[in-house]
Parts: sequence; structure tokens; C-alpha cells
Amino acid sequence: MILTVTANPSLDRTLEISGPLLRGEVQRSVSARAEPGGKGVNVSRVVAGSGIATVAVLPAHAGDPLLSALDAVALPYRTIDIDGDVRNNVTVAEADGTTTKINAPGNALGPAELNELTALILACAADASWIALCGSLPPGVPDDWYRTIADRLVANGCRVAIDTSGAPLGAATSGPVDLIKPNDEELAEVIGADAAELARAIAARDFCPVVAASRELIARTQGSVLATLGAAGAVLTSQTGSWLATPPPIVPRSTVGAGDASLAGYLIAESSGATEPDRLRSAVAYGAAAASLAGTQPPHPALIDTDSVAVVELSGAAPIQ
Repeated sequence: MILTVTANPSLDRTLEISGPLLRGEVQRSVSARAEPGGKGVNVSRVVAGSGIATVAVLPAHAGDPLLSALDAVALPYRTIDIDGDVRNNVTVAEADGTTTKINAPGNALGPAELNELTALILACAADASWIALCGSLPPGVPDDWYRTIADRLVANGCRVAIDTSGAPLGAATSGPVDLIKPNDEELAEVIGADAAELARAIAARDFCPVVAASRELIARTQGSVLATLGAAGAVLTSQTGSWLATPPPIVPRSTVGAGDASLAGYLIAESSGATEPDRLRSAVAYGAAAASLAGTQPPHPALIDTDSVAVVELSGAAPIQ
């Protein structure tokens, strides 16, 4: 069973428009969708679609519209009760796949609620093969909360994956973690590198800076780094080497949730005993399939084209001593 934690869940509303987004203008959408969301919820939905057991842990009161949406897609979840409805996030998707996302801050969690959420995670983790701590932290939650949870989970012999950004990512990578999944901007930020310079290297098909940054994180976490790089694919770096996976050509509709699908694809493959290159192949196939769908829909296994994902070992990426 793969357990996901979404401390700041959301209802994700996506509007598709036929042309470019025009600031200050009135535009009509050609379609609208509402999906249960938050990064951990997205991961669980993809995992559930693959037939692997999963439970999503999140804060929400009984009767919240998000829980109704989770019931509608039959996703198992566990909650703690909070005041107020879960936040609504809005995405505008342009015809060329460009997405603009506006995220609300979410409901604040006080010390009592945070203690209750922590206790629920630790209780559910006893039955989990992986625990994925995902997304932003809501108001009132300390930046080092993921690190605190990870310390307790690792001490109990659990495998932990973390996908977050900003100060929570910096704190989370200060100790042992089995897997970190940053995008290129987050990878640059957490090691103090220039994000624009890293992006230029990726555009030039020079992935050495990605590997170097990933190795810096591995020195801190003793785990692996799955760096998702948008249309360029992804780089997986572990204690034994580094690999690049390039996605098949797709027509992008929405990149929101693609990184979450990539993390799910990695965990799905790892759960079946796949090698590291094949875990990466699965991650990129799932991410590409998600980007080809509107909104934050989880890609169905029938859409996953692992055969069209090219994986190469990066030259000079020797095992970490």
C-alpha cells in the first residue's frame, strides 16, 4: 500500500481557453473541469488507477466538497476534522498547453490539529510500503514539519518520498529521505544554484548540472533524486548512477499534476520490483500521459507508453562513493 499525505488539499478547477490568456480581458472557456486535488491526492489517484492499494491522508471536515469528489472517484482516504472548507485552486489552460495556476493559501492548522494529523499519518504508515509527503504546507504549519514526520517514519523503518518546494523542501532535505522529487526550479533553489542557468543547460541538453545538484542532495539525504524537467524528461540519480529519460512526443493540454503522475509512476514501478532505469521510464511515461490530459485527470494505464520512453545512462555519472 502506498500512503500519501496532502497537508494542503484542494478542489482543482481547470478552465480551457482557445487562445492565449489576455490579462484584463473577458474570455470564455471552451471547457471546465473540477477535480479533487493536492499533490498527494493526485499521486494516490494515479496509483489507484494502476491497481495498487493506496490511502490519501488529508485534513477536511465531514461533508466537505473535496471528500464528496473523492467519494465520486472511489479513492480511499483518512481525514482529521477541521473548520472551513478545503481551498479551491484555479488553472487556466491555453490551447498550446501553457498553464496558469492560481493557488489559494488553504486552511490554517493549529497545534492540536497538526498533532492529530501527525498521529493519523504514523498510524496509517504501519501498513504502507511507501509514504509520500506531498505539496505545500498550509498556514500555521512549521516549515520543518515534513522533516519531523520523515524522522519519525524513517526511525520506524518506513520508506519516505517527499515532493514539496521552498523552505519545506530545504528543511526536508536536511536528513535521511529515500526519494526527493524536485522539478528543475526546485532543484536549483534547494542547493542555492541559479535556476535560469540550470534551465539553459537543460535546454542545451547538458544534464551534468542536474546530476551535480542531485548528488548534492543525495549527500544530505542518502536517498535518490527524481528530477522532473518538463518536456526534456527527467533525470534519476541514486547511489549507483544517473539516467536520463526522454518522453514520447505528446500534444500537451495541462502540465498541472504531471509531476505528481511522475512520482506515482516511479512508485508503481518500484512496487513491482523494477530496476532504477525502468522506474525512471515509468515515471516519465506517466508524466507525459498526464500532461496530455485536461485538468488534473489521472492517466489511465492504457495511456501509459513506456516503450516510447528513451532511457540512457549519463556518461561520467559514476557511482557515489
